[in-house]
Amino acid sequence: MMNILADENIPYVREAFASLGEVAAVSGRAISPERVRGADMLLVRSITKVNADLLDGSAVRFVATATIGEDHVDKAYLASRNIAFSSAPGSNAGSVCQYVSAALLRIAERFALDLARLKLGIVGVGNVGGRVDRAARALGMTTVLNDPPLARQTGDTRYRPIDEIFDCDIVTLHVPLTKEGPYATHHLADDAFFRRLKSGAILINSSRGAVADGKAILRALDGGRLRACVLDVWENEPDIDIALLERTFIGTPHIAGYSFDGKVNGTRQIYEAACGFLGVRPAWDATPLLPAPECPRVSVDGASPTAVHDAVRAVYDIMRDDAAMRRLMSVSAEERPKLFDRLRKEYPRRREFFNTRATICPPNPAVEAVLAGLGFVVESQGGVPS
Repeated sequence: MMNILADENIPYVREAFASLGEVAAVSGRAISPERVRGADMLLVRSITKVNADLLDGSAVRFVATATIGEDHVDKAYLASRNIAFSSAPGSNAGSVCQYVSAALLRIAERFALDLARLKLGIVGVGNVGGRVDRAARALGMTTVLNDPPLARQTGDTRYRPIDEIFDCDIVTLHVPLTKEGPYATHHLADDAFFRRLKSGAILINSSRGAVADGKAILRALDGGRLRACVLDVWENEPDIDIALLERTFIGTPHIAGYSFDGKVNGTRQIYEAACGFLGVRPAWDATPLLPAPECPRVSVDGASPTAVHDAVRAVYDIMRDDAAMRRLMSVSAEERPKLFDRLRKEYPRRREFFNTRATICPPNPAVEAVLAGLGFVVESQGGVPS
């Protein structure tokens, strides 16, 4: 029987892994060398640093993170110890895309912008960036894609040089955090980046905090190079720069990928990887366990200029997350990291757009097309899904 130590914030981890071993679930920050020592399998999310300090002297043979990011895992160390590793690529792509879509609509509302007249620069066009590209085009935006590794690998001319990103009205970052190599992304958005950016542009970062230099963001805001920024990720989480939070248009506690659907996808992916490691046929299915969505249906006024935003806000109101995050500004510096972690741990259940059927009355084919492009199940007045 395997001893499995898991982050308690991985949904259904006990149910999924019960057939593979004895599961102990604890807070991700409580996963210590002492707790790991007797484990054969370790399952984490991004707040647990997996390295020699944690694993030396343990019997762990398999490590998995139920996240798409892997920068919290020392994969070279795992390889040197012959410890198998897996992650959950793409598991929360729909969740992050939902977050960015909601942010774009809120930006348009706040600054009286017509998204159809704007260019969105997408840096990093993997699972998340690709989804964001499709959603942005559904919203009528022109997108500029930048992904040097993909450009080199595919030769596809859709991937444009970084210079073309600097001419965009809004730039959104979707790259992994890497500190070495020809495509290192640590502080990719630094002072030089912002100096070249179109004056008055808006930045969205939902990748990793250190992909953008927080001090450089502040300087760009002060100097007017940035009109506004939307930050879901921060350097030095959970002890973030409160001055930067005060200057953000939308600030959230690293929850862009925290939809319930995305988290369950992550559980399923690492469960299947563990089964592969053990040579066991996967048998667990989360489908019967999933709760009904909080917003199964939404009726939209097809004649309203805010029809799309109204539908999106009914399912996911990003400003609620912003309001929760701003509670950090009213507590002591010592309390902020604990509150940041608690906002993540106690994050309310959020379902993705595909769980909601949208009815548009009076009929408006343009609104229907946008909502379908964002992932809603759209019903015509006759009740036929499109």
